[in-house]
Amino acid sequence: MPGFAALDAVTEALESGAGLPEVVRASAKALEASLAVTDASGATLAVAARSPAEERALLSKGKGVKSTPLRVADTVVGSLHMRSQSDGKTDGKQGAENASMWRLLVTMIASEVERVRAPERVSETAAADFLRAVLSHDLSDRDEILARAKELSVDLEEGASMIVARAHPQAPTDEGWRGRVRAVAERGARALVSRSIAALADRDGIAGAEVLLLVPGGEEATAARTADAVLREMESGLAGYTFAIGRSRIAEDAADLPRAAGEALLAANVAQGSSEGGALAFEQTGAYRLLLSAMSENPSELQRFYAETVEPLVAYDEQYETDLVATLEAFLEADGNVAGTAQRLFTHRHTIYYRLERVRELSGLDVSSSDGREKLSLGLKSMRVLGISSGGGPASEAGAEAGRVPRRSGRRA
Repeated sequence: MPGFAALDAVTEALESGAGLPEVVRASAKALEASLAVTDASGATLAVAARSPAEERALLSKGKGVKSTPLRVADTVVGSLHMRSQSDGKTDGKQGAENASMWRLLVTMIASEVERVRAPERVSETAAADFLRAVLSHDLSDRDEILARAKELSVDLEEGASMIVARAHPQAPTDEGWRGRVRAVAERGARALVSRSIAALADRDGIAGAEVLLLVPGGEEATAARTADAVLREMESGLAGYTFAIGRSRIAEDAADLPRAAGEALLAANVAQGSSEGGALAFEQTGAYRLLLSAMSENPSELQRFYAETVEPLVAYDEQYETDLVATLEAFLEADGNVAGTAQRLFTHRHTIYYRLERVRELSGLDVSSSDGREKLSLGLKSMRVLGISSGGGPASEAGAEAGRVPRRSGRRA
């Protein structure tokens, strides 16, 4: 490895303001290595590699790649990935010199990443504050919304739509994965509408990552294509995740943006609660739309109704890997016909009778009565609107010995 004299080119690149790519190229020469720099969300900022294959190896952390967090004080601002071009044989003195040079270059590159990304982070923070205020209805005045959007270079005069995009990892994730979800979702939206903005939600109780997106423009078709683009980008850029996308109607007036945010949230909840997941528009939520005001104005009442109807079924499915919720849904969709339910689920009708009896025992509601079916149907809709997924699993019921979830006291049929 060249001596510390090789740092002159790095220092010159920093002092001249040549930019992060030039700093990384000079560092690569100093280290006799291929380098790549990614930000905290995993987005690539600069690469100095001998070939496209080498670049792919760096970014995928392939064989021989050393990755080091880039820190400024206690904050991780990115990562530096290196693969040495030498055989790695050094004596003790040279090894110490190499380690010192590596630490120095890591510090210098981290400082440059912080400098380069600072304005963007300020913009991201402003966008997050704006979108979260809209979702929580803390920002509802038309003129104030227009003014705040203008500060972000977003024009709402022709209308806008809201998208809520969720990603749930199915395996352990690395540091900064939520930021990567936001970046990928925003990239998908901006591929269709360049002025789209995105932010991570900060609501309590969110499982996974939830991204709020504002898509300027008053064309429904464009909004629909944008939601599809977000889903495609997330599917291609985030392996090992499940997704749920909700899209609002167009808000022609800026004062309607909080309403649109609520619509997108409801659609995402329904999409997440369904077995298919994917993208769902507010108009496609059917009768769930009637519960939008309850979700926005009195979610505790919605939660209470869910708890008094189908929550014991969800708990039972999760504990015993049964399919009571799925059976109940299929039964209601089959207009209360047991034979039709059995056909839908490829299950014997005696199994359906057994499961429906278990539903009655757990919920206190009889599916043979119109009142029981109505309450259970509304309970299922409350579950979807609240964004609760039914656990379930392979039906492994071994008769009444499968176990019981205690019935809640005070429940009325």
